[in-house]
Amino acid sequence: MKRIRTGYINKQHVLVISSKGIGARYRHLMNDVRDLMPHSKKDVKMDSRHLGMVNEIGDMKGCNGAVVFEGKGKEDLYMWFTRIPDGPSVKFQATNVHTMSELKFTGNCLKYSRPLLQFDSQFDEEPHWQLIKELFIQIFSTPNMHPRSKPFIDHILSFNIAAGRIWFRNYQVTEEFKPDQSGNNKMERVLVEIGPRFVLHPVKIFSGSFFGSKLYENENFISPAMLRSLRRRKKAAVHTKKQLAVQESRARIPEKELPLTPLDTLFDREWEVVEENKSESELTQSSHAETEPKDDEDEDDDDEGDEE
Repeated sequence: MKRIRTGYINKQHVLVISSKGIGARYRHLMNDVRDLMPHSKKDVKMDSRHLGMVNEIGDMKGCNGAVVFEGKGKEDLYMWFTRIPDGPSVKFQATNVHTMSELKFTGNCLKYSRPLLQFDSQFDEEPHWQLIKELFIQIFSTPNMHPRSKPFIDHILSFNIAAGRIWFRNYQVTEEFKPDQSGNNKMERVLVEIGPRFVLHPVKIFSGSFFGSKLYENENFISPAMLRSLRRRKKAAVHTKKQLAVQESRARIPEKELPLTPLDTLFDREWEVVEENKSESELTQSSHAETEPKDDEDEDDDDEGDEE
């Protein structure tokens, strides 16, 4: 008789680690991902400028895969999926992140139970999707007879492609009684979402672990910093357009003046009369000023004649 080997044979471990400066929501997402993988191992935060250190840390902990959460400015999140130490590695931008505690779904599964992996049919159409699918299988699949795993399959990890992005969902497999056409209650298996949920936008694929030749690059990817810059420029253009419109409207105001009416010139006549009176008074004052010096001169002449 042949001896059948039983026990923990496929010793796969995945290092789940984050970089310094990661936000609180992304840190909770990392903890949720760890809870989905009983074969995961953790370590302290590392500097994102030295991603090559992940290979050394994984080697010391006996890991042959890694998931790295790289934060950029506490606003953007990039996720690396790689095989240690030879690669390949895939860089994703993670968006639409929602943690388990945030969603509060009714789904619930046993912690560290084995999942089923469900992939969209589009993963078999192009080479880079095939590589990503195989990488996800090696990272998210729980090894058989793992000491920390439970011998149950009660949840499904779903990977679907839409608009060039991968939509991740986690569902519980449960049973419910539903009435059939004859009115009898029939037990059916249904899926109830648990969480977390996030969207992965592929950026680049490298032949090595975080380095190496570039196997794929997404031409449609635009960095979040560039998108924010474009939004700011758009807002500035709108503000400039409004300012120009205000200046043009102010320049057109004299053209829209209404014609004068008799009431508008009614009080102008009184001002003309006042000005005429002022001019006459000024003329009289000037004439008096001219005559007074002549009288003085005549008086001086008379005085001189008397003295003679």
